[in-house]
Order: sequence, then C-alpha cells, then structure tokens
Amino acid sequence: MSTAPAPAVSAVRAASTLSADDLTIERIEVIPMRVPLARLFQGSHYSMSTRCTIVTRLHTRCGLVSEVYNGDTDAEQSVIVGIIRDEIVPQLIGRSALAHESCWEAMLPPTYDILRDRSVALQAIACLDSAIWDVVGKAVGLPLFQLWGGYRDRLPAICIGGYYSDDEADIGRQIERYLDLGFAGCKFKVGRLTPAEDAHRTRLARKAAGDDFVLMVDANQGFTRRGAIEFAGLTEDLDLRWFEEPVGWVNDRLSMRDVRLTTGIQVVAGQSEDTRAGLRDLITAGAVDACNADASWIGGPSEWRRVAALASMYEVDMAHHEEPQISAHLLASIPHGTYLETFDPDRDPIFWNMIANRRPFQDGDYLVPEGPGFGLELDWDYIERYRSDPAS
Repeated sequence: MSTAPAPAVSAVRAASTLSADDLTIERIEVIPMRVPLARLFQGSHYSMSTRCTIVTRLHTRCGLVSEVYNGDTDAEQSVIVGIIRDEIVPQLIGRSALAHESCWEAMLPPTYDILRDRSVALQAIACLDSAIWDVVGKAVGLPLFQLWGGYRDRLPAICIGGYYSDDEADIGRQIERYLDLGFAGCKFKVGRLTPAEDAHRTRLARKAAGDDFVLMVDANQGFTRRGAIEFAGLTEDLDLRWFEEPVGWVNDRLSMRDVRLTTGIQVVAGQSEDTRAGLRDLITAGAVDACNADASWIGGPSEWRRVAALASMYEVDMAHHEEPQISAHLLASIPHGTYLETFDPDRDPIFWNMIANRRPFQDGDYLVPEGPGFGLELDWDYIERYRSDPAS
C-alpha cells in the first residue's frame, strides 16, 4: 500500500513557526473517483450502484499539504471537478489558507450564474473549504474537532441500512451484520412501500436488533403527510429514535411540523437543503428536532458550523448526512452533535478501504481521528485504481 509523499513540514513544527505567508496556497490537485458497488442499493425512490467521491490535495508554500475527500455525486461529478479546476482554483492561488473566511467568500462567484444548478457549485466549494480547514489543522498541530471546540472525542456510530430486498429474511441478516461490525444502531430505510408494509419491515428490524440497539427510520421524502403520520402510529411501540425526511419535498416544512406535533416522534431533515437560508427556515419553522445538513453539499465545514450555531439557539440538535470522514470532527466539536453515520463496507468501500489509518469502532462508538486536520492518511494505490479521470 502506497501513500502520498509526506509533507515537507511537520505539523508539530508548524504549530510554533508558521506564518500566514507560509500557508499561501500554491497548487491544488483534484481527483474524482468512482467505485462500482457489488450490488444495487435501493431506498424509497432512488438506487445506488456506485460510490463516488472527489479527493482534494491543497499544497502550501511551506510544504504542508491537505488530504481530504468529499461527496458521493455521480452524474454531475465532472461538472463539479470542472468548476473547481477552472473557476475556484484561480481564485485561491496566492491566498493564505489561514484566511479561511476570505477564501470562502472568494469561492462564491460560481454560484452567481442564475442558469446553473447552484448545488453543484456549492459541492465544489465544499471540497476546497474542507481542504483549507485540513491544512489549517495541520498548521496548528490539532485535529479539527479540537480546534472547533473539542466537546468529545468519540461518537455513537450508526449504520445506514435496511435497504429493500425481495427476501424478507434479508432484514435480519442486515441487522446482524451491523451488530457484528460494532455499530450502536441503524438508520433503516422506509418510504418505498405502504405505511403498513414498511411498519412490518421495521418491526422485523427491531426484533432482530433487540431493545438496546438504536433504531431510527429514513423515508428519503417517501411518504405523504398522512402516510408518515400513519407509519409513526403503527411503529409507536418500537422506540424509534427519529423519523428522517418523512414527507415529500413539495410542502415539507409544514408537513414535517405536522408529523412532529401530531405523533410526538422526533423529526430530522436538512440534507436536502443547499443553503444556510434554507436551513434557517427549516429550523425556525419548527419542522425538525435535529438538522442533518451535509457539509459536503452546502459549501463545506465553514457553512455547516454556521448552521450548527443557529440550531443551538433553537435547541435543535445537529446530525450529519453520511460523510464520516468529515462529520466526525464537526459533530464531536459541539455539545448538540448526535450520531456518526456511515455504511457497511459493501455500500461504502471508500471509507473502509481508502483510509489507511481508519479509526476503530469501540463499544458502539467511533473514535474521532487524533491526527492534525481531518487526520486522514489515504491509500494512493486505491485512489489510482478507481480514479475516474486517469489521464488527467
């Protein structure tokens, strides 16, 4: 297994000797990846056959190099990479990574085109914002969860699962696998079938998992308001931790508030919002008990932390949609962080195979990486094997 060349400056020395000029951004590498999955994974109204991501390496004048990856976008991956290389990188070269707020502002122009899907521009910004924070953490010699607040150093870990299958017995096999992998719980897929049919599936999951296993459900906007309320009533005795994205997008804020107030179940959403303004409106509308904004979709850790500060004012908890390599540091840094989400190895081979120094799961918890920045050491043989632009 090979790794990228070591930084020329150690993080320990950097913490005491580096200046803002030393952290001037000189070069940025962007490597898209696409890993085929062993089988098709189906949720309420979607299916996944690949695991995609974008690796970013940001080189500074002193030799410190960031090493991080973001996202799971397939169809628009080349568009995101193009925005990074052609529009954002020229705005960052020559700036100091320590000036992360001005760097973030400098990356906004790609979002101004009214004919463009702004979400892809925000995903591009997220890749660079994450890389900037990684190198800042390396410069001061601290893991980002400590730099951002250091509230805890471990998080209860849940596995996103319960994917649909024609074989009902597969539910028990999936739950058993999550238990064997050391997870504290599962975010179980619902919303594809009728409320009664999905309630039956969820009951099988609870029976297989036992009472101490954390079980929440995720409809991926699959139910109507009435359907979500019906499902919550049918599963009231199953001790579900939360109900994620219970209703369709058309009137989701009011409908989610109705689900919350009618059933008493905790509602989680936020991953489908692209902006801090949209997340603000979700929170202030009383639609959610926890906000699961995705830093890799909304413009990076900088924007996620702004949303987390707002959420705390409304006593709304923070979750994070997938992305454990990023979310571990964000969630562990604040008092209102909840669960670390990840997948089993078949659904996310990148997390399980590309991180050479991946931290273990222990007693249902994930131990947050202690290395500086995001603390990632990536397997570059794996990256080269699955990069989707090998000629670049």
